[in-house]
Amino acid sequence: MIKKQPKPLAITLNTSWNIYNFRIGLLKALEKEGYKIIVIAPRDAYSSKLEALGFEYHEIKMNNKGTNPLEELRLLWDFYWLYKKLKPDVVLHYTIKPNIYGSIAGRWLNIPMISNISGLGTVFLDDAFSSKVARWLYKVALKRVDKVFFQNADDRALFTRLDLVDVSKTDVLAGSGIDTQKFSPIESPVNKRMTFLFIARLLRDKGLVEYVEASKMMQEKYSVKCQILGAYYPNNPTAIDENMMQTWEKEGYVEYLGVSDEVALLISKTDCVVLPSYREGLSRVLLESASMAKPLITTNVAGCKEVVDDGINGYLCEVKNSYSLFVSMEKMYDLSHAQREEMGRKGREKVMKVFDEKLVIEKYEEELDRIT
Repeated sequence: MIKKQPKPLAITLNTSWNIYNFRIGLLKALEKEGYKIIVIAPRDAYSSKLEALGFEYHEIKMNNKGTNPLEELRLLWDFYWLYKKLKPDVVLHYTIKPNIYGSIAGRWLNIPMISNISGLGTVFLDDAFSSKVARWLYKVALKRVDKVFFQNADDRALFTRLDLVDVSKTDVLAGSGIDTQKFSPIESPVNKRMTFLFIARLLRDKGLVEYVEASKMMQEKYSVKCQILGAYYPNNPTAIDENMMQTWEKEGYVEYLGVSDEVALLISKTDCVVLPSYREGLSRVLLESASMAKPLITTNVAGCKEVVDDGINGYLCEVKNSYSLFVSMEKMYDLSHAQREEMGRKGREKVMKVFDEKLVIEKYEEELDRIT
């Protein structure tokens, strides 16, 4: 009997960290389906962890925030020769540069491809020349992609309205899905002071300034703790620097927790997770927190509002409005511990019904069966 050879499937992102933390469940499931997994990403501390899991890893150098034309052409060239050498049966692309340059390279080589638009970034938040070029490149890149998954209906509608992709090849996916067993409720002692926790990269676009301002208002009226968890992101134009964070801490209104690989443990110790972001693809932080049965406060914008049913598993506030955020935090404070627990329970029920990782994997498997 001839043994069936595994089909080579490449997955390309802008960091190995992203693959390891958000896509492992998908890759393991596809491996069981008979695919040979090839990981392509810049090398970081998580690349070796992917190799330790048995995945074939190939480094590609990528400046995620760079706009140098020569550097971009080199990236396109690198994708082309890497795909030509590896000969994958299909490629999964995530994040902006793989979606653009990886898809163009795959188009030249007639490789079946699936793109995942996990967020719009600054490309769609301003009308600068570089943003216009990026949108044009999206249109060129997605022309021959077999399937384009979006993480919320608003992003899908924007791409089709701008004629960047044919609506017939699009679908909305529940993000990367949540492993509801990994992110399950953890017993934790009741806090003496109610605790709010902001989790995100330290960027203005995540609503961090509004969170600090709302925290000041809260602490002027109530005895609460307002914490911040997240990494500095110095290359981003909306980044908060260390001096600003230190100033906020000295004022005594927020507590900075730094970064951690034990995010689930920190979520378990808080009373409410807050993310007043300006826009998301589909917020992973909100999904993980809801899966752990924590009530949420977030903005009424694409990528956030999909997770929260206002008044049911959390509260929605106005974007870029610190007072509206304060009102929502105050409403959460006024609830009893039992009422907040009930909100959390309903949030977990929603995640299990709509955002479970198994549902995402099923969609990928169906699409891969179709195009390969």
